[in-house]
Amino acid sequence: MSSNRRDFLKKSSMAGVGLAFLPNLINADTFGTFKSTKNYMGGFAAPKLDTVRCAFIGVGARGSGHARQIATIEGTEIVAISDLYEDLAKRSAEKCKEIGAGQRHKDIKTFYGEQHAWKTMLETVKPDMVIIATPWSLHAPMAIKAMESGAHAFVEVPLAVSIDEMWDIVNTSEKTQKHCMMMENVNYGRDELLYLNMCRQGVIGELLHGEAAYIHELRGQMNQVERGTGSWRSYEYANRDGNLYPTHGLGPVAQYMNLARGEDNFERINSFSSPGKGRNIYAKEHFPAGHKWNQIDFKGGDINTSIIKTTLGRTIMVQWDETSPRPYSRHNLIQGTDGTLAGFPTRIALEGGVEGATKDHHSWAQGDDLAAIYEKYEHPLYKRLGEVSKKMGGHGGMDFMMLYRIVECLRKGEPLDQNVYEGCFWSAVGPLSEASVKAHGDSQKFPDFTRGAWKTTKALGIVE
Repeated sequence: MSSNRRDFLKKSSMAGVGLAFLPNLINADTFGTFKSTKNYMGGFAAPKLDTVRCAFIGVGARGSGHARQIATIEGTEIVAISDLYEDLAKRSAEKCKEIGAGQRHKDIKTFYGEQHAWKTMLETVKPDMVIIATPWSLHAPMAIKAMESGAHAFVEVPLAVSIDEMWDIVNTSEKTQKHCMMMENVNYGRDELLYLNMCRQGVIGELLHGEAAYIHELRGQMNQVERGTGSWRSYEYANRDGNLYPTHGLGPVAQYMNLARGEDNFERINSFSSPGKGRNIYAKEHFPAGHKWNQIDFKGGDINTSIIKTTLGRTIMVQWDETSPRPYSRHNLIQGTDGTLAGFPTRIALEGGVEGATKDHHSWAQGDDLAAIYEKYEHPLYKRLGEVSKKMGGHGGMDFMMLYRIVECLRKGEPLDQNVYEGCFWSAVGPLSEASVKAHGDSQKFPDFTRGAWKTTKALGIVE
């Protein structure tokens, strides 16, 4: 089973990235003429669900946490769990039953043991929503099948690994009138919500520039050789060269700027990668000479830097580095005509200074100096859910807040905080950056997944 799984994942991964090395195809305007049902999903609200019947595909490192947290949220029923491994599927099912005290989640069906068990689950159980936490190359086919089976699809990042797949997701969502949301949990971080509120209130004036990143040293995942994230993700670093994981930093910045929501949109990207050195060095230092990691050339650049130009001419720098020995950062910087908000560490500079903290914009207000800022601009959603979310956990509570909002919107029949098009735009940085790197940094044009409808889409409101 392990051998078949590795072969399957490797083939799926290679197939999923193949289109990334065809820049002329990625830029083709013909993508905008794909058949559309005209059922635009930008502000779509699905019919209310009194009880949200939930199923899960993949309950390893991420999926198991999602299952436990969903099980605690009122108005949910866990009906099915699928994983390639029997022990993971059954362990998550038992944990959810325990959380439900034998009442709400008492009949959880498990599906496991072969690579298509998840399809059997969808056909058998017919859930209302499916959470997908599997290897990247499987996200798109699983989301598409879930929607075709009548479920709303919620997908771990990135939403897909090729532009083709993103168009297939958009077309399927519009055709089936089912949500397909990429679960960008960082948009629910306390500081990200704070900055969104400050941008909406015009604190830093007209927005000009953003900086987003995912800088997270993850070489240790290579020790997961047969099973776990490293067993499949390591091949991504070998087979691809670009910005492979852009959305954690980019999602919040895109929402600050209202990209794809009436005001502005993604236009072009230029991308460059450094040499790929770190993982080859790590493999030689930590594994025998004959080990499979030493038979692979990890040619993807250790750090990728991309520059996005928006329709209004704004700029966003997006960096990615999961290899270099350096502290974690998402940058989380947004700059306007009246000041700058930045992260890691959280700090603010404003024209005329930050009241009670700084005299002018030449120094940062940070640490205890920001107490008055939090008091004045704390996001209403964080005020409502912040404390319980911190107790529930998941990246400081942002995971729980995201899942709570998903269930809340489905039960109330309200639009989601992130629509299918945003998931595609944010994820498109992956294959577009690969194409740009291959073309020596040449500019690559973003497809318009909305077919022009972004101009009519309302900005994300300040959720009370």
